[in-house]
Amino acid sequence: MADIPCIGAVVFDDQGRLLLVQRANPPAQGLWSLPGGRQEPGETAEQGVVREVHEETGLTVRVEREVGTVVRQAPSGDDYVIRDFVCVVRGDDAVVAADDAADARFFPVSELADLPTSEGLIEALTGWNLLTT
Repeated sequence: MADIPCIGAVVFDDQGRLLLVQRANPPAQGLWSLPGGRQEPGETAEQGVVREVHEETGLTVRVEREVGTVVRQAPSGDDYVIRDFVCVVRGDDAVVAADDAADARFFPVSELADLPTSEGLIEALTGWNLLTT
């Protein structure tokens, strides 16, 4: 068993809506989740989260702070250790789903409970006091 370092981005727009991507591939295929993925060798977690958000959504972000870590089992039996960061959008680029995201958009926090989201997403964000309406 090995830990696989991963990163995720918690990005809100100026209307307080949360950026989510719909996963095109396993794990969590078809479910809505935070943009993110594996941290590449030689990059910091902060560099990785900026890269992943840009690859999956076309947005450029700036990291504000780390908010927490979740662990999810990978299909291989290893553990994804996902460090999540609050990020702020830089510039005025439009959200465009790309890379391994089937869709990407901002959602009002009030709609999150009605979405098919990845395991533990709502609970983690609530536990980190990030979902205020």
